[in-house]
Amino acid sequence: MTAEYSKAARTELQLGAWLELHERWLGAAEAAELRAALVRELAWEQRHIVLFGRPILQPRLIAWAGELPYRYSGQTLEPRPWPAALAPLGELCARVAAQAGAPFNHVLINRYRDGEDSMGYHADSEPELGPEPLVATLSLGATRRFQLRLQRAPRGQRPLTLPLADGSLLVMGGSCQRHYRHALPRASSPVEERISLTFRHLLRAPA
Repeated sequence: MTAEYSKAARTELQLGAWLELHERWLGAAEAAELRAALVRELAWEQRHIVLFGRPILQPRLIAWAGELPYRYSGQTLEPRPWPAALAPLGELCARVAAQAGAPFNHVLINRYRDGEDSMGYHADSEPELGPEPLVATLSLGATRRFQLRLQRAPRGQRPLTLPLADGSLLVMGGSCQRHYRHALPRASSPVEERISLTFRHLLRAPA
């Protein structure tokens, strides 16, 4: 990346929501180097979350860094500093913030080991994120399908589907987290590993 930040394909959604997709935001060599460092250096965990009132094991591995605790799906991610061996990760956060035009102080890192790992429909709508949070996701590795749908979608309406390729940056803004839900479904054919870094700005610690 240079100081000339990439232009995005912007999609205006309903109810004041929008998406911006920056393809090849990171070059292939930098993306591969970062992914290898994340796999090698981070303390990966597979945690239980609460879904429909019962605990289930997340179908992916996670790691995180941030100055405030972040609570979602019945669990709390306590404050964790940027890993000393991954000092460039803090620099990357600043670069993503400059591109998105918003500050970030937390990153949740999801590791999808193969096509069986996934993320169900949800919104990043926790109170500590504020009423209209800006969320940016950087993808590394295999291309996976990202799907987005209205929370109250008409029956039979198909979700918006975007392929998130290696090095791409997706920014969700406006009322997206209030009115829409997004997911990363299982792959229908074998795929290699993918890592996503989702940057958020926490306004306060959860009550």
